Amino acid sequence: MNNNPWQTLNSEEKYNNNWITVTEHQVINPSGGRGIYGEVHFKNIAIGVLPLNEQHYTWLVGQYRYPLKAYSWEVPKGGGPFGTDPVLSAKRELMEETGLIAKQLTEIQRMHLSNSVSDELAIIYLAQDLTQGKAAPEETEDLQLIKIPFAKAYEMVLEGEITDSMSVAAILKTYIMIEKGLI
Repeated sequence: MNNNPWQTLNSEEKYNNNWITVTEHQVINPSGGRGIYGEVHFKNIAIGVLPLNEQHYTWLVGQYRYPLKAYSWEVPKGGGPFGTDPVLSAKRELMEETGLIAKQLTEIQRMHLSNSVSDELAIIYLAQDLTQGKAAPEETEDLQLIKIPFAKAYEMVLEGEITDSMSVAAILKTYIMIEKGLI
């Protein structure tokens, strides 16, 4: 079903920076009532990378997430500009945050992160055939890096210790791939 039941009466940009634009739309909703709809447009593709070595170890990045006011363990991730090959963005993010270089990157998932208010697209990669280099985090990143058995990362998801949506999706998808013998 592709019919749009929403009618946009007018739109006004409320906020704009290098990463997002926030727009308020005056709408008629699917039931015929007037209202507003706030939309966040992201200017980059969200990129996540789950590194996995031959012994089934993975690397997680820990950092304080300002909007959550909490510390978060996550797969390496960041953004990639539209029009740039997302594989190049994935390689860059993996190197910046972990120092790892992957000879093999496989796209394992595409998802929309919060499609009720945002158009943000995420692409998640599995990184394999890894060699260790030197990490080079961005100046705004204060990161901790841990190398753990993949089974431990899976347990962290099940126990609610990892709550980041891209990380949860990456770990669960990789777990299924391992169980099916695809990795």
